[in-house]
Order: sequence, then structure tokens, then C-alpha cells
Amino acid sequence: MSRVKLRPYDTAEYLKTEKDVATYLQVIFEDGDTALITHALGVVARSKGMAKIAKKTGLGRESLYKALSKNGNPRLDTLLKVVHALGLKLKVAA
Repeated sequence: MSRVKLRPYDTAEYLKTEKDVATYLQVIFEDGDTALITHALGVVARSKGMAKIAKKTGLGRESLYKALSKNGNPRLDTLLKVVHALGLKLKVAA
């Protein structure tokens, strides 16, 4: 009997294109759950390379991991730095 090797699912592995990232974040933002938004930005940052994003934001890599973790509570300026470092723009629509 052969064994099947499983590994944890990681959304970051599937965010290959800018469209993937935009669609993923759009759905997350529509939900409005701030913890989920923080987590999703962390997922996207990991997909792009957390060290690269940390350098662009001027924040430490470890502090960025902590701020964007499941239990993180980042300040608005941190979130905006991450959004800009990812090459994204926030847009308000009515």
C-alpha cells in the first residue's frame, strides 16, 4: 500500500499574475473582515517575496511578518506601505 504525501495548502503559491493578485484581494476586501484583509496582504507579500516587500516599505522583514500574521494588528500606514510596495492602488467606489 503506497502512502500519499500531503502538504499544507498555501494560497501564495497560486498568485502568479497581477490579475490573480487583484482578483484575490478584491474578493477579500469585499468581505470587509480586517483580520482577513491583513492576512491576505501577508499572503500576497509572501508570493512576491517578503524580504523584497520589507525593503520597499522600509520595514524589517520580521516585523512585517508579524504585522501581517493571523494575529497581527498593523497600523494603517503599514498597510498602505505594503499596498504600494506591491504595486497596487486602493480605490474607493460608490
